[in-house]
Amino acid sequence: MAEYYLLTIWRIEAPLEEVYAAIENSLRWPEWWPSVRQVEQTADGDEHGINSVRRYFWRGQLPYVVKLDVCATSINKGVAIEGTAQGDLNGVGHWYFSRQDTVSIVHFEWHVHSTRWWMNLLAPVARTVFIRNHEQIMAQGGKALARLLNAPLVSQETIDLMANP
Repeated sequence: MAEYYLLTIWRIEAPLEEVYAAIENSLRWPEWWPSVRQVEQTADGDEHGINSVRRYFWRGQLPYVVKLDVCATSINKGVAIEGTAQGDLNGVGHWYFSRQDTVSIVHFEWHVHSTRWWMNLLAPVARTVFIRNHEQIMAQGGKALARLLNAPLVSQETIDLMANP
């Protein structure tokens, strides 16, 4: 399986509570994040959302839809959301939220392995294309979140944490 370990950082001049609420409520992502085609709740979890499962359907610039189920494993309201993914990609995702002056900072770490045979077959030559697709999806998400909150997107970047320094 091909492995990917990516970090996206969004800096948005908006209240942290609003930024966190928009990310936490992923059932509404399709309303404002164009690459998120559909989100379904498949398990409710406990009163805090732990062990809730949501099924996501993503489509970036490449001509395929990625389907995965994410189980919330840790939720620290306003600070972090973590979950495990299974499906076309298996692994973990971590959302971390912080603030610096008037800017809310969102870190999204995505450490996954592809499970589709064709993705694994093409990974040695298409890895850069797959990463660029992820970068575009996340860049689109940062811009869309800023629009949703009517706030300036100060900066955004995606880093391949497995790249050679």
